[in-house]
Amino acid sequence: MIISNVSVPMLAMVDSGVLGHLDSPDYLAGVALGGAIFSLLFIGFNFLRMGTTGIAAQQFGAGDDSGLRETLWQAGIVALALGTIIILVQQPVATLAMYLFDGAQGAEFQARTYFDIRVWGAPATLLNFALIGWFIGLSNTRVPLIIVLTINLTNIVLDLVFVNVIGMAADGVAAASVIAETLGAAVGIAAARRALAQRGGTLDRGTLWQPANYAQFFSVNVNIFIRTLALVGTLAFVTAQGARFGATVLAANALLMNFQHLLSYALDGLAHAAEALVGRTWGARDREGLLRAVRLTLAWSGIVAVGFSVAFWLGGGLIIGVLTDLPDVRAAAHTYIPWMILSPVVSVWSFVYDGVFVGTTWARRMRNVMLAAAAFVFIPAWYFALPLGNHGLWLAFTLFMAARGVGMFVAWQLGLRQPATRQWLAG
Repeated sequence: MIISNVSVPMLAMVDSGVLGHLDSPDYLAGVALGGAIFSLLFIGFNFLRMGTTGIAAQQFGAGDDSGLRETLWQAGIVALALGTIIILVQQPVATLAMYLFDGAQGAEFQARTYFDIRVWGAPATLLNFALIGWFIGLSNTRVPLIIVLTINLTNIVLDLVFVNVIGMAADGVAAASVIAETLGAAVGIAAARRALAQRGGTLDRGTLWQPANYAQFFSVNVNIFIRTLALVGTLAFVTAQGARFGATVLAANALLMNFQHLLSYALDGLAHAAEALVGRTWGARDREGLLRAVRLTLAWSGIVAVGFSVAFWLGGGLIIGVLTDLPDVRAAAHTYIPWMILSPVVSVWSFVYDGVFVGTTWARRMRNVMLAAAAFVFIPAWYFALPLGNHGLWLAFTLFMAARGVGMFVAWQLGLRQPATRQWLAG
């Protein structure tokens, strides 16, 4: 999962690299804006992966093959429906996004070009969320690796061809993403068909069109969705405020967000392991296995986080130099890179506990911690740090990530002490 996840921000770095060497920062800033819109939009629908993983992992631990079939179909139907809705409402969404982000005119033109093409990949993107989540729930991380590598390697190759060979810009990067996501979905569907052929259980397809049968799916996912909206709002705010500092700072922040994304996707690999292991042991009511899974993922995540801090400290300047040769953008990125060196050891705990809470399907507790961190830490920190400019923005974001980790730790300890939890694990 670490290998497959790390390929995602590596793709973003290739996007930045092919555009960062063109003759204007508007290309990089524009795709940064367009990419941020889709990242935030798709993060909002990430409940399709997280909720599917938690439910499927518990069904896998309990040996419920019929439930696994139903969960996969439900997640796929919801994913395709939401993707279709995004396409239908694309124009008002794009207009609102351009208004909220309020970047430089040249960057906005490139962002809109990117958006108008990229939006057609929404159904495939969301379907991939559902497929990957279901396979992680089965503790099968080989198929998600194949899906993600198919998407990202295809995307990287097409980026280079469309931009460096054909001479396209934002439109080429967007078209590459649509083609790659569609190919990844095809690979995932083929793998799911093979997996179902090897399992028992039955599925009454008539029940898939009865809203009442989606009660568990939506009871978990609504809370994850609200939690994710708070995260999306925070990230959108960071991007929007960066845009108000001008195209150079926006581009620099986009480069530095590649560091954060690389970190988060790598640590999410361990979080996904926690989702599968915790969900499986929770479904099997294995208390000792549950606690062991949490301890192991915490320990390994801490080790990986320290490694990232050291890597960013020693090699951050080199990475910036590879991604762009624009002097002003390089200088701005070097100014703010200390926040990226600090980020791994601060952010790690929130990633791990997200995985733990997904496995137990404690979605309401996840929601509450995220809302509290955004409302009572991030917003006040940003307000009081306004005189610090972009440094203040990164400070507020760092404190937000720290608050998430502390809050999840407290919620986990309190949850284990609940009588209902003790009774469930006692079988």
